[in-house]
Order: sequence, then C-alpha cells, then structure tokens
Amino acid sequence: MSTATATVPGTNVPTSRRERRRREMKRSSPLWGLLAWIVGLLFVAPVLWMVLTSLHSETDAATNPPALAAGLTLDGYRSFLDANPGVPLLNSLWASLVSTAVVLCLAIPAAYALSIRPVRKWSDVMFFFLSTKFLPVVAALLPLYLFAINTGLVDNIWLLILLYTSMNLPIAVWMMQSFLSEVPVDMLEAASIDGAGLLRTLRTIVAPVAMPGIAATALICFIFSWNELLLARTLTATVAGTAPVFLTGFVTSQGLFLAQLCAAATVVSLPVLVAGFAAQDKLVQGLSMGAVK
Repeated sequence: MSTATATVPGTNVPTSRRERRRREMKRSSPLWGLLAWIVGLLFVAPVLWMVLTSLHSETDAATNPPALAAGLTLDGYRSFLDANPGVPLLNSLWASLVSTAVVLCLAIPAAYALSIRPVRKWSDVMFFFLSTKFLPVVAALLPLYLFAINTGLVDNIWLLILLYTSMNLPIAVWMMQSFLSEVPVDMLEAASIDGAGLLRTLRTIVAPVAMPGIAATALICFIFSWNELLLARTLTATVAGTAPVFLTGFVTSQGLFLAQLCAAATVVSLPVLVAGFAAQDKLVQGLSMGAVK
C-alpha cells in the first residue's frame, strides 16, 4: 500500500521534506550561535588581555604565568601620559584624516568611470591598480628615503600624507568600483535628462546611494593609515612621528615595560575602535554591497 506525499503549491518539494529541513535548521541555529560566540571571543581575547595587562604593575605583568588576580593600578597609563603623547597622536590623526579625504576625492570619480561610465579595457585598469600592491613596501623604502633626503621632506607630515594616499588609493578604487556598480542606472539617466553635470550627479545621486560603501572604504583607509609603522619609523623623527612610532619607544632593553606598552597600545587603539563602533552599521552595509547580484 503506497502513500502520497503532499506538496506545496508552486513547488516540487514535498511538505514533509520542507518541514524536515526547517526543523534541522532550528536545531542547528543554537550550534551556529555558540560557534559565533566562540570565534568572537577568540578575536576579542587578545584585546582584553592587553587591557588587563595594562592595569597591572610591571612586576605582575612580567610574571609567567601571568598573575590574573594581582592588584590593579593605573601606573601604566600615568607613564604613558607623562611621555607627552599629544604630538604623535595629533600627527597620526592629521595624516590619517587628510589622506583618507584625498583618497575618497580621487577614488570616487575613478570608480565612477570604471563602473557606471566604464572606459575601454576597464578590467586592465583595475588590474593595474591591483598590481601596485604587489611590491612590498620595504622594497621601495630606500628610494623613498633618498627622495625625502634630496627634497628636504624628512620628518615632514605631508610626505606621510602623500605616501598614505598612494598606499590606500588602489584599495579604495577597487572597493568603490564594486560599490558604485550597485547604483541604479535609471537614476543616473534621469539626472542626465534633467541636465545634471558630473559633480552634481556624484553629489546628489551617487554619494547618497553609495554612502555605506563610502563609509566602509573611508574606515578601512583610516585604519591602514593609523596603523602604518614602517614608513613612519623610517621617514620621521621628533616632529612628524606618529602614534605607532611613539609606541616603539616603550620597548627598551633595560627594565620592565610590558604594562606601559599595553597601556599605550590601549590608548592608541581607542580612535580606531570608536570610529569602527560609530560606523559599524554603515560598515556592514558597505561590505555587503556588490556581494550578491
């Protein structure tokens, strides 16, 4: 004796099979949630460890294994503030903000030409932008240093801004090209019929629609500029030194420095954490743009 299995109208999947899949998904949801929490804690654990170490004394921070139950103190943060970190932090903030702004001003029109108004052989242009990232930064360090010496730009913040702009521009063009390809063509055609020029189209049509992608690109460029150490360490000294260069000054060959270093790293990381937290919704939307057609 055979039994017929009911099907849902408009589909070829039996109802029992659909219900079975739905039950399996419900059972697996707690497991995926637990796995997500475990992965999240693995990523956050080093940051929490750094913050906890910054609140210990140098002696307690240097014990092996670390003394987790040791008393808490703010001596590491006092040592950080006594080292006058204002100038390096301002240098990093200025270089990161200005270079990010310049990158966006250059990347958005370039991405517009490569996605919405594509030029001939635009894929070759995109590969050229990507190929500029193939060369390790250390390979160009000596020519850059000689250039800075001959032009008198050693220990000059504007040289770092120029280098950070050239460093982040290829990444920004690649990201913005994917984001701007999501802009509806009908809106651009309507703006063109109304007589809108390029700048007005970018300001009133493209920018509002692609704002999540612009925010994601700006945040990533800001993080890359803020964290850059090699160029800043080689091309700056006391005037244009940035926050990462300032952090290396806490690593000494005499005495203990782990708690002070963790305190300084915690403070230096705050601007990036605050910017990421403030733009997290735009960052998620921007990184998801262009992923699914």
